Amino acid sequence: METKAYNPYKNMIAVLEEAAGKLGLKPEEYETLKYPERELTVSIPVKMDDGTLKVFEGYRVQHNSARGPYKGGIRYHQNANPDEVKALAAWMSFKCAVVNIPYGGAKGGIKVDPSKLSRDELIRLTRRYTTRILPLIGPDQDIPAPDVNTNGEVMGWIMDTYSMFKGHSVPGVVTGKPVEIGGSIGRSEATGRGVTIITEKCLTDLGMDPQKQTYAVQGMGNVGGTAAKILYDEGKKVIAVSDWSGGVMNREGLDIPKILEFLSDRNRCLKDYEVEDAVHITNEELLTCNCDVLIPAALENQITEENAGAIQAKVIVEAANGPTTVEADKILEKRGILVVPDILANAGGVVVSYFEWVQNIQSMAWDLEEVNNTLKKIMMKAYKDVREMSREKDTTMRMGAYMVAIDRITTAGKMRGGPISMA
Repeated sequence: METKAYNPYKNMIAVLEEAAGKLGLKPEEYETLKYPERELTVSIPVKMDDGTLKVFEGYRVQHNSARGPYKGGIRYHQNANPDEVKALAAWMSFKCAVVNIPYGGAKGGIKVDPSKLSRDELIRLTRRYTTRILPLIGPDQDIPAPDVNTNGEVMGWIMDTYSMFKGHSVPGVVTGKPVEIGGSIGRSEATGRGVTIITEKCLTDLGMDPQKQTYAVQGMGNVGGTAAKILYDEGKKVIAVSDWSGGVMNREGLDIPKILEFLSDRNRCLKDYEVEDAVHITNEELLTCNCDVLIPAALENQITEENAGAIQAKVIVEAANGPTTVEADKILEKRGILVVPDILANAGGVVVSYFEWVQNIQSMAWDLEEVNNTLKKIMMKAYKDVREMSREKDTTMRMGAYMVAIDRITTAGKMRGGPISMA
């Protein structure tokens, strides 16, 4: 069967229109949410280690600023493209609104396979990209953060480049920095921790004992790896995990710390992981394996109309952005599989990014207990708001989350006068 071309931006608009319709909004009340407020495409010339010049394409998209400064990650990926970045920027707007923090959404990306670049080439690429997007970013304007294939070190390079141009240190220009230069304790684990908080609450809500369920995690990067480790530390049974190369499975439960230690060498991947009692599986087999809770924590477009009918999990908690297509959503709904949407489930990262930004602005540092307790409080409140909306409107949790977000963003727009009053 030929797979239909997936466009994440069209996917986002389809869900937006359905949610706005269920809220009873007129098209003019939410039309602006279909379009980013600002899009920038940049060319990034980089001198490679061998002396040649290579030009990379980069993006920064600012979706909506009705509720505050733009906020969103920067990803380095060979398949990055404008439609993907536009969709991710919109999801950030909705995500910030769901957890009710005072940000709008943005996203950035560079079309590059970072594994093919040396560290020095990556530094030069990052610094030049920062100079290209410099007019758009700032602690009061647009605050980038790590995303796929970027990390705290990359954020340090961006902060340093921005600060050089400003003539003084500006730690608040990015979040997800190393703690030593103004980052927040608990930030690197925040997205994965938020996923586990929401998973536990959701299962308890459904009358399922979280300790007795089996878990499968697709993606063992920062988010999936952290979520799997927390689940393991809490005594839960993680039976399958995967990365880009494939996965491993053990019905009795995997030794997650051992797997993470193996993967800590960046040159290793799970296809090379050998352990007794575990079998190698493909990513497709992980998604459709016999488990209670499936946590897709890789890239978008993983659960599609081709495989949604074969999924055996009772609950799907979206740790990645956009892992489920619109068509797959309908199939899962018909089959009675509960999907906890990305804009709720993986919002822990942006929540603690917000804490980091607040600490930078106030020149203060919170301790880990304060960070984790406040994160849990915000995530539990967001879950309650979404669950109540989905029950009140008799719809899915994804629709509930979008309705909460759209309601907050459009209300903020109206209170500011909105685009209609400027006609």
